[in-house]
Parts: sequence; structure tokens; C-alpha cells
Amino acid sequence: MNKKWWQNAVVYQVYPRSFQDSNGDGIGDIKGIIQRLDYLQKLGINVIWLSPVYQSPNDDNGYDISDYYGIMAEFGTMEDMDELIAEAKKRDISLVMDLVVNHTSDEHKWFVEAKKSTDNECRDYYVWRDPVNGKAPNDLGSVFGGSAWEYDEETEQYFLHLFSKRQPDLNWDNKEMRYEIYDMMNFWLEKGIGGFRMDVIELIGKVPDEGITANGPLVHDYLQEMNRKTFGNYDVMTVGETNSATIEDAKLFSGEDRQELSMVFQFEHVNLDQQPNKSKWDLKPLSLIELKEVLSRWQYELQEEGWNSLFWNNHDQPRIVSRWGNDQEYRVESAKMFAILLHMMKGTPYIYQGEEIGMTNSVITDISQADDVETLNMYRERIEEGYSEKEIFESINAKGRDNARTPMQWDHTAEGGFTSGKPWLAVNPNYSAINVEQALKDKESIFYCYQKLIQLRKEHSLIVYGKYELLLPDHPTLFAYTRSYGEEKWLIVANFSETENQISLSQEPMDLKPIISNRKVESYNLKELILSPYETFVVKVDDLVM
Repeated sequence: MNKKWWQNAVVYQVYPRSFQDSNGDGIGDIKGIIQRLDYLQKLGINVIWLSPVYQSPNDDNGYDISDYYGIMAEFGTMEDMDELIAEAKKRDISLVMDLVVNHTSDEHKWFVEAKKSTDNECRDYYVWRDPVNGKAPNDLGSVFGGSAWEYDEETEQYFLHLFSKRQPDLNWDNKEMRYEIYDMMNFWLEKGIGGFRMDVIELIGKVPDEGITANGPLVHDYLQEMNRKTFGNYDVMTVGETNSATIEDAKLFSGEDRQELSMVFQFEHVNLDQQPNKSKWDLKPLSLIELKEVLSRWQYELQEEGWNSLFWNNHDQPRIVSRWGNDQEYRVESAKMFAILLHMMKGTPYIYQGEEIGMTNSVITDISQADDVETLNMYRERIEEGYSEKEIFESINAKGRDNARTPMQWDHTAEGGFTSGKPWLAVNPNYSAINVEQALKDKESIFYCYQKLIQLRKEHSLIVYGKYELLLPDHPTLFAYTRSYGEEKWLIVANFSETENQISLSQEPMDLKPIISNRKVESYNLKELILSPYETFVVKVDDLVM
């Protein structure tokens, strides 16, 4: 495999609305991000993935774009954007833009035109169908609930929206539309950005008449064309969000000889705490054995072809320390465990803002406290279906997207130092104890664990290119694996539980100094290991020992 700069990178996702407000309006903005670049440089990351800042009416928090060439006024101006790109570059940080090209806002000029008449030149930029027996063309459902078809009274046709009805789907069969998208992508690439994160990119090849949404027959043709016309001509990183991708799909999207994307986000591991064949809101406890099997399968299969993206959190996922760790008694230990487990795997790691200080889910008790459209729709549907409020809030507090979107907690002052005004979404009440200021003062904090992991990655090719091998696949509470590169081998062991674990991993006694650990331990004896709750460590081992 040819070595690429992004294989060695660590990516930090910024959700701009919640990162830092610079003008007191309660909404994070681009100038706020610029103010915090030194902090991100101190952490050591090489890439910022910036969630959408384009012009948008905000039906889905910026993932409904009304002008790809404009910046949402509450985030700032194009001049601010140019300054952010330049200031990040000064700190050797590339800026990867979030891009949504499966759909636009219903306020995009193309859709405004398309609605005017069935023969408008923009009509075919979107997916329109005649009624069938006076009803929707078929039973395709929206991700946000209800039908994926919306009737337009004026032109007497339905348009497709796989998400909100204010997010009409683009018709990728239309070449003129595709080429306008490519022109727009090149506009951003010429500004010097470091690539794109492609939202729900597996959907662009949809065949709605056949009920096909993800991985349609032409999706790879479209991506290869996109690569040729845009980012393939630049030394940039691209990551595709592919919710339903199998390993074989991922190899097609990210295989080096495929000329498509650098990598994809796969979501198999983060679906393990939902009941089979039900929605994400239907909870079940996580099985560590299942988690190890899924993560290891992706490690093995993409070891030689394709590339893994590694993540626990993003703007759509609840906080991992609350989800699968212990965000009370063992918050620091379990947060560090997740960090070490993930960053020692093969692939490009992603840190979601606040993950590096152990931010937690924010519990709500009334639906008026929720902002997310998906959460609000689910609440209405489940009330109608007869669910109790207790059941609904249990699901929302475990899996709701607002958990990730509460403002970044910078210090112990009012609103966590995020804003001098009233924040758009309530700051987690625990900000006075969990914040950046506190983390930077404490040399044993979660922040410095992440900082060290990033530094280790820069210093050791083993972390980037080493072979992965799972150990103890059937152990219910230990997650252990090795990474090996050349003559060197590292052992990673995590006690994924709140109870003490005892195990022998060697026939010979030895004292091995940890490369990194989440507890203050001088050495580890693999013959007689006694691990505290969530204790995690990395040591260099001799092949003969294992």
C-alpha cells in the first residue's frame, strides 16, 4: 500500500454551532473556532473535520444546504472561512469540509426553480414521480419517520426526501446537476481545504422505483467520476458516511486501485446496542464479545486493502463514556480506556469535540429541552403508538443526537465559557467539573491521554501500519489485541468492566513498563495480571512471551 498522509493523521470533528461562540449570540461560529486553534494544536491533531457551515435554513442543523457557495450568517462570512483555512494551515492542520450532495434544502435555488413547473430546466435535478392510485409512488420511508415522498400541489407530483421533507433528494442520473456539484467541490478545493467528509454518500446511486436507497448500481460510477473531476486531482483526504456498508462495500469505496474515497465510516459497531431488526431507540445491553468480533472483522478485512476510519463518537452518536462506559465513578478511567483501545487500532482515528475531556450525555426530562428533528419526530410517533414517557426518555437520553451537540465545556464560568449569551442548546450542568481549563491543569487528565496517543502515532509506524490480531475473543470483559510491525510487537489490554479482572497472559513472570496506561502503574506482570475497573495499558512484548 502506498503510504498517504491521512493514514498518519488524527482527525478532530468540530460541530461549529456548539464549539465556541465569539459574539454572544449563543451560537458557535467560525471566529470562535479560530480562537481555539491553539488548543487543537496543543492536542496534536492534524485535521479538523468541520460540520456544515454553508448557508442553510437549519431544518437539520446545516445538513440542509441552500447555498453551497455561501456561509450561514450566524457562523460568519466567507472571509472568516478563508481566515480559518489559513490559520489552521499555519498550525499544520488541514480542514476537511462536511459536504451533503445526496440532497439540498428546499430553499436551494435549484429546488425553488424545480417546483415552478414540470418542464423547468432544474426539474430533473430532483426526483419526481406521479401519484400511483392517488397516493405516494411506493412505501419508501424517511429516515426521520413517515413517508419519503411529499406531494407538491402545484405540479401534482411527489418529490423524494429520504430525510426531512425540507431536504429533497438530488437526482444523480442528471449529468448537468452532477457537473454543477463538481464545479462547487473544485471551488472549495481551490481554497486549499484538505478534503471532504461526504454525508450519506452511499445514497447517491438510489433507484427509488425499485426501493433501492443505499449502494445502488451506479454509486461507484458516480464516485469515480467525482474523483476524476474533483478531489482526485488534489492531495486530500475523503471519507464517506456509509451507514449500511458491508466490508465488501467498504473495499469498493476505499480500495487504493478504485479511485473513489480514502475511507468510509462504517456503523456496524455502534448499532450493537439496539435490538435486532428494530430502530436505534430500541435498546439492548452491549455485548463485548460482539463488539470485539465486529471491530476485529473490519480490522482483518481492511488490513491489506481499503482503510479503516476509527470512531466512537460524532454529532449523531451519544457520548461514548455515557453509552458504554461509566460516566460517574469511573468517568476518567473508562474515557481513557476508549481512547487507548481505539487509537491503537489500524486506521485513521477521529476525536469528536469534548471527547478528549470526557464530556458526557446530558439528561433531559421534558421534550421542550430537545432540539434534534429526529428526536422530536420519534417522540411524537411513540406517544401516538402508546409508549410511556418514561420509556421514550430512556431512549432519548441514551441515544438522542442532542447528547453530542451540547456546547463545548471550556471552563467553569457561566455557560462553560462557550458563550456570553444564552446558548442555542443548554450546556450540560456538569460543566463546572468537566471542562478544558480543568483538564489542562491536571497532568493525569483525559486530555493528556489523548495528547500522548496522538504523539505516539507520530513516532511509531507500528500504530499506523502494524498488523492487528485479536486475543481472547470469547472473554466477556477483557478486550486484548496485538499490533506488530517488522520485529516489534505491542500488546493492548483493556478491562472493559466495572469489576476487577485477573488473568495470566504469559507463562513467565516479567515486569513490562507501559508505553501508555490509564492508571499510574510502574510495570505490568503478564503472568499475574490484576486489572482494576476499566484499567487499560499498552506494553511492548517479545514474540516468545505470547
